[in-house]
Amino acid sequence: MTDDGFLDGRIQILQPRDGYRAATDPVFLAAAMRAKAGETVLEIGCGVGVALACLLHREQVIAKGLEIQQGYADLAQQNMLRNGLTAEIVQGDLTDMPATFRAQSFDHVMMNPPFYQAARHSAPKDHGKTTAFLEGEATLQDWITTGLRRLKPLGWFTIIHRAERLNEILAGLSKTGDIQILPLAPRCGQAAKRVIVQARKGAAGPLKLHAPLVLHTGTVHTTDGDDFSQPARAILRDGKALVITGR
Repeated sequence: MTDDGFLDGRIQILQPRDGYRAATDPVFLAAAMRAKAGETVLEIGCGVGVALACLLHREQVIAKGLEIQQGYADLAQQNMLRNGLTAEIVQGDLTDMPATFRAQSFDHVMMNPPFYQAARHSAPKDHGKTTAFLEGEATLQDWITTGLRRLKPLGWFTIIHRAERLNEILAGLSKTGDIQILPLAPRCGQAAKRVIVQARKGAAGPLKLHAPLVLHTGTVHTTDGDDFSQPARAILRDGKALVITGR
């Protein structure tokens, strides 16, 4: 295990040294959440709990997490406790949702699904990485459909994923509205590699494609430390919300 600091050390997370390791994606996911104190949030595929911990650090939501790998679910629960946060973490498969979650609906659902289709990519040697990075029986459409099913009417769905799969994400959100797309570009002038997409269940608002959030300064990395842009640093270091304009 390693003990890693997020939000400039405000959150301390235990995670496997050689398994799936959370980086910046769950922090950006949490920052984009519109959830307010007292609202209910479900994260599908919560891993070791980084996104939930970052969200709970900012807002006192009623947080729940679903994680298919028992070891990661146990770590997520441990990470909540050691950071003085409260969240219910349940081990289970989204294709067979545990009864405790199947009986509930939520104000918000967030997710950071596996990025790659198994048929197109080789599996990592570590099983934890394979489960986190490669789709299994549950496809990206299954993730989205399950997430929407757990939302209350007019609830918000939030996903972070690879930009190249945006078309699949939008296809899965065809019955939602108020769709907001925020590209995350590594540097100014470079193509976005990630997108954050939000949608509202049962809403009728138009789709909006926002200007990208540029993550790093300059055209190349030239320093020994990080070179995050000021907006990215405010999120990753200070725990600020990522406000997607045009709401």
